[in-house]
Parts: sequence; C-alpha cells; structure tokens
Amino acid sequence: MIAAFILPLLAQAASADMFDLRAPDLSPSLEEDRLTLCLDQARGDPSTAIVSASVWLGQALDAERAYPQQCLGMAYTRLLRWKAAEDAFLGARGDALESTPSIRARLASMAGNSALADGRYADALADLDLAAQDAATALDKGLAGDVQIDRARALVGLDRAAEAASALADARRDAPQNPDGWLLSATLSRRQGDLEGAQSYIRTAAGLDPANPAIGLEAGVIAALAGADDAARKSWQSVVETAPDSPEAQTARDYLAQLGPASSPTPEPTEAASATP
Repeated sequence: MIAAFILPLLAQAASADMFDLRAPDLSPSLEEDRLTLCLDQARGDPSTAIVSASVWLGQALDAERAYPQQCLGMAYTRLLRWKAAEDAFLGARGDALESTPSIRARLASMAGNSALADGRYADALADLDLAAQDAATALDKGLAGDVQIDRARALVGLDRAAEAASALADARRDAPQNPDGWLLSATLSRRQGDLEGAQSYIRTAAGLDPANPAIGLEAGVIAALAGADDAARKSWQSVVETAPDSPEAQTARDYLAQLGPASSPTPEPTEAASATP
C-alpha cells in the first residue's frame, strides 16, 4: 500500500472565496455601496484598498466601522497577511450591531479562516466558537453547519479528532447540501481507519459536487486503501482530465505513477494450447 495516500486533507488552507462577504446589512445606506467598491478594490489592488479603508475607518462611527474593517480584512487576505486579516474581521464583528447575528457569525468565521490559513488552530477555534454562537443566535442552521465544518478543520489541527467528528456530524445535519462537510467526513473517517464510513461519505460528496477535484482525489485515496486499484485509477484520472492545472491534478498524477499501470488481463488459453500434451 502506498503510504503517501494518508494525506492531512482536513488541514487545507482556507481559500480566498471564504472571505468574499458582501456589504453587511447594518442599515440601508451609502456605506453599503462604499463597501462594495472597497471590496472590489481589495480584490484587484489590495495595497491601495488598505489605504482607502484605513482613511474610511478613521472617519466612521459606531456600527459603521464594521464596513471599513471588513474591507481591510479582505485586502489583508489578498496579501496573505493572515493575522492582520483576522484582527480586522474580528474588529468588524465587534463593531457590527448585535441585532445582526448572521453578519457577526460570518465575520467571525472569516477571522477563523484567516487563522486557519496561518496554521494557528487554537486562535481559529476561538474565532469559530464565536461564529457558532452568533449563528445559533441567528437561528441559521445552514450557517451553523458551515461554521462546524471550519471548526472541524481547526480541531483536527489540534489533534482533537473525536471533537472534529462531532462537529462534522453537526455539519452534515445542519448543512447537508455543503459537499465540504461530506468530503471532510470522508477524510477523517479514512484517517481513523473506517473505510466503509469514508466510502459512504465520499459518495455523497461526489453526488453533490462531481467535478470537485478534491473530492475525486479523496475518492481515489479511499479506493486505493480499500484495495480497489482500478477504481482509484479511474478517480485520479478524472481529476487530471477535469482540472488538469489544479494542485489536486498534480497530486493525482503522482499517485497514478506510484500505483503503476493496470495489469493486463491474463489471456485465456486457446483450444489448441489446451490440447497440447
């Protein structure tokens, strides 16, 4: 068996898309439009956005400070300044009105994802616990489930696998349409030696998002560990074909090389050969 198949996929860095929250609905105002423009600038020119948002923050009062703080957080993520991003998102959450718990939950979640990307799992868990509390206050089960997925990543990083499994169970219950919950459940089950559970979870993940290269990669790992080499090849080859430039495709190529080509079937003996004494 190929030892390299045992991958810590649960410790994936957060993608920039996790931070793409639009203007919080604090109150209908021109500030929302200003935030939208600032976020657009943060994506294209983060350094300039930091200057603009800092000036804005110096002028804003009370709950309106959440807007420039969020823009700062977005800009810092683009520059991979994860601690600064975390602080900005937490500042935005603190400034946002308590009457907007869904927004506060998303901002705390972005802070937690910033810490996750920085490998600071204890800080990430603290932020995500805040997000979970806010999501519960908002009575938003889907959001609560999404937060539990990120909590599971932090818990795995802290070697607290049993708690991560519990968080993922909550995620599957509250956000069953999120393929990440099923993917990470499969990865954790596989790492714990529960290949039957891993196969069940990865089938659900693939049904929800069949073109996701991370799901195809994990499906191949699970198949290989179960001794289904042909199924593993098929999964990894699909990753290479559907997302050839992705990091997952490169890993899939490495796995295919380690696994080697499929064995040629043994030819059936011919009638003449069978009759030869």
